[in-house]
Amino acid sequence: MLTFIGLGLWDERSVTVEGREALRAADRVFAEFYTSRLAGTTVEDLAAHHGVEVEVRDRAGVEQRPEPILDAAEEGDVAFCTAGDTMISTTHVDLRVRASERGIDTRVIHGVTAQSAASSLTGLQNYRFGKAVTLPFEYAHGADGTPGSVTDGIEANRERGLHTLVYLDIKVAGSSPAGPSEGEPDEYMTADHAAAALARDWDGEAVGVAVARAGSPEPVVAADTLAALGEREFGDPLHMLVIPGELHHLEAEALAELAGCPRDALPAGV
Repeated sequence: MLTFIGLGLWDERSVTVEGREALRAADRVFAEFYTSRLAGTTVEDLAAHHGVEVEVRDRAGVEQRPEPILDAAEEGDVAFCTAGDTMISTTHVDLRVRASERGIDTRVIHGVTAQSAASSLTGLQNYRFGKAVTLPFEYAHGADGTPGSVTDGIEANRERGLHTLVYLDIKVAGSSPAGPSEGEPDEYMTADHAAAALARDWDGEAVGVAVARAGSPEPVVAADTLAALGEREFGDPLHMLVIPGELHHLEAEALAELAGCPRDALPAGV
């Protein structure tokens, strides 16, 4: 059996009860933290809390050399863990398909996702979100300014009145030649960096919503123009940015009351 477990958003306690039980019952536990991470804990604390040994795999060890995971799952019960949900954004469908092709039973135990948290914390209605986009570090995509795929995605959503969740780039040390080297700190794009880039290359007067440390006891949610958000600081990772589309009057009220958005920054008529 290969069980995919979403660990949730913040620390070793964010996993569901079902996920915790499956994690502790597994013969071996693998995890990856190159797509996201639990910012409120460490791998060592995660392992100690659940009484397991966690074998962390890098991107190549999951996507190109998954055989140790699959071999172990043929012999016993294996848990494969990620932050958030293992099949939402940090998707590992390929690994599940490979397991199925080898006759290995699989199941998925879901965790809270950044996508659901973005809606819950901002007050923007979940069914009014369109396609999400990811904003990479400038050095990672090799072009000047913000990639057209990002701004085009935002524009396409706004033409339909939909909100856009902007995932912000993460570079784990040693995971990519373009990122930090082994021994150097991981890099996490901040919401102010993202807002400033979009203000520069797209529309500085558009409203954005910065979300920092979703899932923690004290998340930060702040709405303002992108230009204004680009001049603020939002503390430790992880961060997200939301670009609202057409606002229902209750959504506009939520941004003002829950996210501190200046009312003169909101579209007229809401």
